[in-house]
Amino acid sequence: MAAACQTKNEINIVQNQAQSFLDAYNVKYRALITVDNLAQWKLNTRIVKGDTMSQYQAGLADKVFAKFTGSKENIDSAKKYLGLKDSLTPLQFRQFQIILYNAGNNPEIAGDKVDKRIKIANQLTTLLYGSKFYIDKKSIPIGSIDSILENSQNLSLRLKAWESSKEIGKTLKTGLDSFRDLLNANVTPLGYKNYFDYTSESYDLTGDQMVDLTRGFIVDIWPLYREIHTWARYHLAAKYHQPVPDFIPAQWLPDRWGQNWDHLAKIESMSIDSVLKKHSAEWLAHQGEKFYMSLGFDSLPKSFWENSSLYPAPPDSPYTKNNHASAWHIDLDTDVRSLQSITPTTEYWSTVLHEFGHIYYFLSYSTPEVPYVLRNGANSGFHEAFGTMIGMASLQKPLLESQGLIQKGLVMNDTLNLLNEALNSIVFIPWSAGVMTEFEYNLYSKNLPEDQFNKLWWELVKKYQGIVPAGPRGEEYCDAASKTHTTTTPAYYYNYAIARVLQYQFHQYIADSILHQDPRATNYWGQKDVGAFLKKIMRPGASIPWQENLRTNIHSNISAKAMMDYFKPLLNYLQRINSGRNYTLPEKLN
Repeated sequence: MAAACQTKNEINIVQNQAQSFLDAYNVKYRALITVDNLAQWKLNTRIVKGDTMSQYQAGLADKVFAKFTGSKENIDSAKKYLGLKDSLTPLQFRQFQIILYNAGNNPEIAGDKVDKRIKIANQLTTLLYGSKFYIDKKSIPIGSIDSILENSQNLSLRLKAWESSKEIGKTLKTGLDSFRDLLNANVTPLGYKNYFDYTSESYDLTGDQMVDLTRGFIVDIWPLYREIHTWARYHLAAKYHQPVPDFIPAQWLPDRWGQNWDHLAKIESMSIDSVLKKHSAEWLAHQGEKFYMSLGFDSLPKSFWENSSLYPAPPDSPYTKNNHASAWHIDLDTDVRSLQSITPTTEYWSTVLHEFGHIYYFLSYSTPEVPYVLRNGANSGFHEAFGTMIGMASLQKPLLESQGLIQKGLVMNDTLNLLNEALNSIVFIPWSAGVMTEFEYNLYSKNLPEDQFNKLWWELVKKYQGIVPAGPRGEEYCDAASKTHTTTTPAYYYNYAIARVLQYQFHQYIADSILHQDPRATNYWGQKDVGAFLKKIMRPGASIPWQENLRTNIHSNISAKAMMDYFKPLLNYLQRINSGRNYTLPEKLN
């Protein structure tokens, strides 16, 4: 009994000491991230030509925040308490995990390797965004290359455009090799095996487990992808008046990497532009708030409307702004903002509801029960999944009918619309979960030699996407580096695959278990039970493991099977269309 009491006393001492450290860390963490976010907000919402002060202030705030999160003191404390796991509460342990993970961006104990990594990262970014593209020795903007790939029937021009888009890889190849070595060297002092293992830790997974997870997504959707691939081969051959190829030539597809094929179908998508143009951008923004309030969420804070930058900068304005829509959690509490350039269009109808989804997620986990360092999504994919799911649901016919945005009983070709959706969503999975994820896994975890970069890249592209280059792509090229994320957000791309899978998984649960509606024809508007479900998932933030959150709320582990269920009518349709055609992808993925 005495020994047990002593052990309990020792545990109490450890927990009290740990809590004192965590309390102090959270206060400073919030203060510094608020300053950093405010500086970044100004940099993005008020861009004045020649103004270097905003850039300087934002850079300084970044450095101060990074110095704190990466300090030796914080790293040593996190390691110490993580070693005392059995004496900590689950919430304390979770915070120390995140504290150590946050240190990986700029760990003081990595010494000069941090500065070297930052230097080469900036060099790669400068090369990437400063590159020029040429066709027949004539400079051409990247937007024109994209336009050629989306629209041109000229196969010779398409090949030139595609090849031009890959030239930047030659320039970046050696830098990517060095960048990989420095990223690995930055995180190994923290106890991680390599940088891919480090980023996977944010999902409580090892690098090997992450690859197993994402490969499982491809296995789940493979029967449908195989049908889409077969349909596309025949469709594109007819379009270009060519023999049907066994594998799709990369330059035949409508984007530079074959990650999105929705331009192939040329289907008129749902448009409510004619109705929305009768309203103002302000009306559209407030409709976004009304949607969430109809689900049972509170109205947005007054400061949201005062501090956000929701509308385009006036033409005569002395400043410009970043036009990419985003949501901001400035102080990890109630100072939430959105940066948009709302115009009354179909695209922005969906975008507003998407971005406001992030805002309401911020507010949901900003409670005393969730420490500041854990005020984030359950994982990186959760945030994007919720926003994208709401954006998708916002354009389904029953919701639009209920709001008077389309006529009731509007007849559309639902199967072809599903095809158009699948050419984006299903096609994205082999690219994101297969090609990008496994290339970066081999790059960081297996130290892929520089003289094998392109060989492995095209092996993965052929295996997972069924795409091939027009001719030899030797090791003088580095086609992986032509994708921005490879150098700007390394070992991150699997987040997009996870978000896409979760989007359909959450939507299926809402449709089947709450609304009892066809998942392809739902109406979330006014459904308080949907709001209660979303709040329940959002409220813990990152304070509990994401797998536990899933199992508790949708009674399932992550899986892409919900995507297959959603697109089942399309699978049946394509099987009929492809009857008698030659399949070149294997029936089962090895």
